[in-house]
Amino acid sequence: MNVATDSPRRQQLTQIAARLFMQQGFDRTTVRMLAEEMGIKSGSLFHHFADKQEILCAVIEESTRNALVSARRAMAEAVPTPRARLVALARVHLETLHDDRHAHGVALYEWRRLNDEDREHLTHLRDAYEALWHQVIVEARELGLVHGDPATVTRFALGALNWTARWYDPEGPMNTAQLADELANMVLSPAS
Repeated sequence: MNVATDSPRRQQLTQIAARLFMQQGFDRTTVRMLAEEMGIKSGSLFHHFADKQEILCAVIEESTRNALVSARRAMAEAVPTPRARLVALARVHLETLHDDRHAHGVALYEWRRLNDEDREHLTHLRDAYEALWHQVIVEARELGLVHGDPATVTRFALGALNWTARWYDPEGPMNTAQLADELANMVLSPAS
């Protein structure tokens, strides 16, 4: 099952749905609202998607795939030190989170609305993304640069970055690169 697609029209519809899901919430967004915002009739929506649940799955799948591709690229391009790799992951996480706020917000806040089949389908993407982080944290721990359980540190770091969706102001005093550096300073021992 792969609900994401390269169809430009379907991607456009997915972006519109992401915005509505973030503004209204998944449960309060009706098929009629989606169709109206998309400029199509309610019945035409089902030419592109089986149901509203498939739209939600497509939004989350696309945003998670994009984040995973960006994170893998960042890891490949980073200097192979735990600090450089952690900063690279944090920067790309913040960039993708804040460049596509709607889709990533939906992935964060509406995950629980996925049905069991879609959640199972998407879990491998989420786990692959978290595994990149976990790998860097484990490497840093082996060098004595991180203390504590790597899985917990990974979840704390991702949670802190995700929470910036609530408070970060791009017009404020720090850019996303500076925020990524701050995260690395908090997670890694000074010797790193």
